[in-house]
Amino acid sequence: MTGKAKSTTVKSAEGCDPVPELDVRNGPVRPYIVTEAPASLSELRSPTSTKERLLVAGLALFTAAVRLHGLSSPDSVVFDEVHFGGFASKYITGTFFMDVHPPLAKMLFAAVGAIGGFRGDFDFKAIGDKFPASTPYFFMRLFPATLGVLTVLMMYFTLRSSGVRVFTALVASLCFAIENAYVTISRYILLDAPLMFFIAAAAYSFKKYELHPQGSWNSYRFLLSTGFALGLALSSKWVGLFTVAWIGALCIWRLWFMIGDLSKPVSSTFKEALRKLLFLLGIPAVLYLAFFYLHFDTLTVYSDGAGFFSSAFRTTLQGNTIPQDILADVGIGSTISIRHIATMGGYLHSHNHMYEKGSEQQQITLYPHLDGNNEWLIELHDKPNEPVTSFEGLADGTMIKLKHVTTQRRLHSHDHKAPVSESADWQKEVSCYGFEGFEGDGNDDWIVEIDKEASEPGEAQTRVRALETKFRLKHPYMNCHLFSHEVKLPKWGFEQQEVTCASQGKPHLTLWYVEDNSHPLLPQDAERVSYKKPGFFAKLLESHQKMWHINKNLVDPHIYESQPYSWPLLLRGISYWGQEHRQVYLLGNAILWWSVSTFVLIFGLILVFELITWQLGYPILQDKDVVNFHVQVLHYLLGYVLHYIPSFLMGRQLFLHHYLPAYYFGILAFAHALDITVTYVFRNKRVVGYAAIGAFFASVAYFYVSYRPLIYGTPWTQDLCHKSQWLSGWDYGCSNFFNSYEEYTDFDSQLSSSHDISPSKTLEADADSKPTQAFEKPASQDINQNDIDVDELMAGPGVKKFIDQNGQELDPEYVKEILGNGGSVMSVEHRSHTENASP
Repeated sequence: MTGKAKSTTVKSAEGCDPVPELDVRNGPVRPYIVTEAPASLSELRSPTSTKERLLVAGLALFTAAVRLHGLSSPDSVVFDEVHFGGFASKYITGTFFMDVHPPLAKMLFAAVGAIGGFRGDFDFKAIGDKFPASTPYFFMRLFPATLGVLTVLMMYFTLRSSGVRVFTALVASLCFAIENAYVTISRYILLDAPLMFFIAAAAYSFKKYELHPQGSWNSYRFLLSTGFALGLALSSKWVGLFTVAWIGALCIWRLWFMIGDLSKPVSSTFKEALRKLLFLLGIPAVLYLAFFYLHFDTLTVYSDGAGFFSSAFRTTLQGNTIPQDILADVGIGSTISIRHIATMGGYLHSHNHMYEKGSEQQQITLYPHLDGNNEWLIELHDKPNEPVTSFEGLADGTMIKLKHVTTQRRLHSHDHKAPVSESADWQKEVSCYGFEGFEGDGNDDWIVEIDKEASEPGEAQTRVRALETKFRLKHPYMNCHLFSHEVKLPKWGFEQQEVTCASQGKPHLTLWYVEDNSHPLLPQDAERVSYKKPGFFAKLLESHQKMWHINKNLVDPHIYESQPYSWPLLLRGISYWGQEHRQVYLLGNAILWWSVSTFVLIFGLILVFELITWQLGYPILQDKDVVNFHVQVLHYLLGYVLHYIPSFLMGRQLFLHHYLPAYYFGILAFAHALDITVTYVFRNKRVVGYAAIGAFFASVAYFYVSYRPLIYGTPWTQDLCHKSQWLSGWDYGCSNFFNSYEEYTDFDSQLSSSHDISPSKTLEADADSKPTQAFEKPASQDINQNDIDVDELMAGPGVKKFIDQNGQELDPEYVKEILGNGGSVMSVEHRSHTENASP
């Protein structure tokens, strides 16, 4: 392509052609492409005609009929409404919680709920729980459903902005409107619909930006809106980072051609690059920080969800029980609690239970609660059991013994394998050994080693001070350090965190500090210290460390998890809800889904073929429609790859809905394939092309209609259900449905006449479906030593188990011990689905 090509548009069967010829001009040395779009291009790619606006209005009405249909059913909690509905209630009441996602989408649900009259009095505790009249669940579901409608319109406008003709853009958007998976995720109180809308808005805004001259008001306007959309996406889920990366890659693409455009001065290109940095990185960063600031400012009431955070973080919450005004000086004779730094395990802990292997001596663990079993008495190694007569500070290098106050046994290590990490020869068992009056032995000795770099400046680097000094405890005979990691003991160890003595391992896992401290000889007016309350950025950093840590450790197997390689093939879905012989099951529209996957593969083969052809000297990409097809498809498939490939790098549990952002870009690319079919493949017989596209839409619509019961949770028959299971992985339970629709009429009549108000049961697709541990344990109540007997409580209605603040199940006998020592636990009735989140 040399010389100056025509930049004017030509008439097509649909009117004005939205794809202009490339403007290629001859430079002093080489031809170059003019990167400025023709002045008329924006108008040609916008719905300016009355006819097209009517089509858009029809698309909106059709999509609304699909996406807003029957939002009041089911009238009980569906799938991860357990989490995000529950989080909305916590925002309304100001109760702190922990989640692996940024806050925006959850705060929007809370705002919508509050507008609808929700007061946070329903906690969405379990899948299948009926909504009370005080919960405006329909109004809360209307919000994501409306965003789902707007996302369809965004797809249409995006396709038109990238050069797709009206009819093809309309058909592709109609297919997207009835794509089963997107319809399902937009009907419930889930993060997916807001996320998809913000991603779609970013894609549309950037495509509109490309149509306007550099430096014009419209280019600023759409660049600004792109930055806002990116900030909203990123603030809803970390998946928004991939969208930021996609826009960044397109900017680099565009700047590369701008550098080669000899009609533009270098200074203008440089200014454009700075504008993009400011608008596309600066604005999202500011929005992200602002929403987290609002998040911290709203959640001010202490709860068990704060247990994931450091004690310093928790002191910022109302009603916390973190020790304050702690004696600063730690010495021989001090009774202390020792906290581990690196993990969320908590305090060095022991209790009157023995290991079931190894030495079978008393267990040592980490426990996250304040508890009497966390208290240790510091003794000089050669003067055990001797009362102190004067205060002697705990200097660096002092050899001590630590006596467990409750059981009178001492912290001990010896040449036994660690109870769980027994295959690691560098870890040895740590136990509690001895009896009251026993002076101990050499295996009870520990040397205090102060880490000067980790400790506060000043005296804390030479002698142990509460909170300020970070130290290690070295066993002189075993030549190892007191160590903990995230390995849990089995049920006989109450699933608390393992403590060992390690001669290797990461150094930060051997660091400890004193949180609580008392001494019989220090006066009341002795120097005291308290946690320094962290500021916004410190809280932001810690929350992100916890979010990342928890997210990557969501590795427990789940009955509906799937691997990324299976997603393009739609090998399985996710059960969302099952009750009253109905079911909601997330499943994509196989016709559109497999078509997109096939096109991605075919386009890759086309590129390989064209590269070989080009190397052989044959001309390629001569037609303007083919050029635009390649450019736009490469743009969208880059978005597809950037949102899909990172899933292969994640070790956490993954689900089909994690594919939906990538799939959206795949549909955009596939729409261009439909368009090129009409404009190039059937350019002399466009009626045939339009007929083929119409037939494709009919097949997509047929699949949608056939599988509607799984979207809306409406009646279905076992026979139709069995016939619909094309793949074995489509594992919705057909036995849940009746044999005929007449049975539903009788069942619904009996149900309405019985006025059954018994608590609803949590159901899944099959009887063997087991919900897994969630971050926030719903339906819980605090239990302490003033409550009724544990055995009586366990036998009571509804109570199923006891857990600590990290969701670890506790043995009833151990609960009695905790309560006897002044501690507290939680009783829970149900456990909900683990949050299926992407990073």
